[in-house]
Amino acid sequence: MNETGTILFLCVANSARSQMAEALARARFAKRFPGWRVASAGSAPKPIHPLAVEALAEVGLAAVDGASRSVEDVIREGAVRGDAPIRLVITLCAEEVCPVALAGVARLHWPIADPAAGPEALLERFRAARDQLDGRLATLEALFDLPEGPSPTEFHASVRVRDLAASTRFYAWLLGVRPREWTHRYSTFAGGPLTTNFVVVVADGKELHHDTLYHLGIGVADRAAVVAAWSHAEAAGIPVVKPPRTTWRGTPLHELWLEDPDGTLIEVYARLTPEELSQMPADQEPIFLPKNLP
Repeated sequence: MNETGTILFLCVANSARSQMAEALARARFAKRFPGWRVASAGSAPKPIHPLAVEALAEVGLAAVDGASRSVEDVIREGAVRGDAPIRLVITLCAEEVCPVALAGVARLHWPIADPAAGPEALLERFRAARDQLDGRLATLEALFDLPEGPSPTEFHASVRVRDLAASTRFYAWLLGVRPREWTHRYSTFAGGPLTTNFVVVVADGKELHHDTLYHLGIGVADRAAVVAAWSHAEAAGIPVVKPPRTTWRGTPLHELWLEDPDGTLIEVYARLTPEELSQMPADQEPIFLPKNLP
């Protein structure tokens, strides 16, 4: 990471999410990374929402400049002050069309629901947006000065099982590949067409220890493949925890949840196409998928 630069938060109005992100980021970055500046802007600036100001005040912060700005304003003001160039743009739009990011600049997209949307602007929605932003910023801060590490060529994960034979059969079925070798103590699955997708998640109040496993998952081609996996699982006698559905919150997916012989959750998922994403309902409630897709 460069020693100096500007992080720019973008949304449409620069009245709530990006203003809160700017204040929270400045509080986190000012002392640890003094060479970095934080700014925010919008494609159609509006006055700062009073509930955004109140939500920040609850954690001892204030909106930085007290006024919303356009991207052009930020660039112009930065040139006058001699600020470090913009090196990272973080867009925050969820339902709306986000402003176009600057060409040649690193970009992250954090879709945060607009807390000012809806018939009533409730403080609780602004608190939720504030806390979601701060949680993402905590991880960005942790990664900002990441030291040099090893140069891995393979990722390995192991899971303890009670019945080696039953579990070997289940994972051979799930992964579509027989184990490369097995002993009385383990079975090894290696190679094949799979791509690693390793996820770390919050504890959600559950006790964690060295034997903890949240869940495993495999990605498939599309919605039809997820539904087909449902029929395959039933035919193979694999327990289905949740039948196929399309979910919108978090990472939008078509998903099916199975259970391995030890009760470990297995997710079979497919990412949504742009066309499917455009069909997201206003309430973002999951939609269960029929076995006979149209």
